[in-house]
Amino acid sequence: MRGFTSWLETHTHPVTLFVIGDLFLSNKFELWFSELLEKFGSRITVGCHGWSHKSWSAWPEDREGFATELAKATGMITSYAKDSFRPWFRAPGGYIAPWMAAVLAEQGYVLDTSINPSWLVKKKAGKGNSWQDVATALNQSSIVSRPWKTHWGLPINGPALSLFPLSLIAKRGWRNLPLPLTEATLDSALISPDANITTLYWHLLDHARNNGKWMPPLKFQKGNIA
Repeated sequence: MRGFTSWLETHTHPVTLFVIGDLFLSNKFELWFSELLEKFGSRITVGCHGWSHKSWSAWPEDREGFATELAKATGMITSYAKDSFRPWFRAPGGYIAPWMAAVLAEQGYVLDTSINPSWLVKKKAGKGNSWQDVATALNQSSIVSRPWKTHWGLPINGPALSLFPLSLIAKRGWRNLPLPLTEATLDSALISPDANITTLYWHLLDHARNNGKWMPPLKFQKGNIA
């Protein structure tokens, strides 16, 4: 958490933080989160990463269970994030199945950034499903999908940043990135289905690497990034 805060101090770009609801059961996280929003204000946009880190699509379909935990997470996160919260979702572990789209829509979510469109992790779409099946279900539920950037059809986000040999491919994939969106354009660009957006992510825990000095390998050129 200290490393992430230090990194934010090195630039002025907006960042979206997808938060797990039950983290607020920790007083230490609650205090850090409150201080983060107070210090960086509108630069921080907050989305939902579920109540716990359950990989829903790895289990049998459970719309009722997912709906219950999503509602609980949304309530908890919004109570702390307030105006910084957006109805944007990232599935824990990237595990999202087509049946989850309707539940997200029912609870007011308008954007999902869970799809990692790589053959290497296609099982995360659920047994018998493809990433295209998930994308179609999201579209039918009027939810904008922002898939993660890949390179050569392989993952380059999250764990791929540090897992050899994917880390080598990730390093190449993160080159020549478009410029970040601004605070003024973030919301409208992300929820516009026609906007060309490059989506990248890493874990908060990554900032503990290199004695808290790790930074995401962001190198920008012209364009848009979220």
